[in-house]
Amino acid sequence: MTRILLPTDGSKQAERAGEYAISLADIKGADIIVLNVIDIHYLDALPQEDLRKKLEEELRAQGQRAVERFREKLEETQCSGLCKNVTFTTLIKKGNPADVIIKTIDEEQIDQVVIGKSGKHGLDRLILGRTTDRVVRKAKVPVNVIS
Repeated sequence: MTRILLPTDGSKQAERAGEYAISLADIKGADIIVLNVIDIHYLDALPQEDLRKKLEEELRAQGQRAVERFREKLEETQCSGLCKNVTFTTLIKKGNPADVIIKTIDEEQIDQVVIGKSGKHGLDRLILGRTTDRVVRKAKVPVNVIS
């Protein structure tokens, strides 16, 4: 069975990548690992530990909501009839998104990655997103970039 990694940040790009991953997975029969990465590196600059913890909790909650919205959408549409041969696993991890995605590829024995061209961040929408670019360059498995 093919193992597909689907990083999601809740953006429209990630949603489209999810739709593509489902159509690809149903053809082959696959396990889709839906991954949300909580990017907390910039929180280290905050001097108040209680503020860092509170913001990290909020980021984790946002990640959980992104994964849940994706799952709910799949359930609502019943994958448009395309989930017969598909199983889903969800993961929430923290760290640098590109690094965590690359590490997860190895840890989960991923065969391919399906990722949105860019995420939710302003200027990244104009070009290939920074995280997507790093994943494409560093991954040792095929990466499908969906726009």
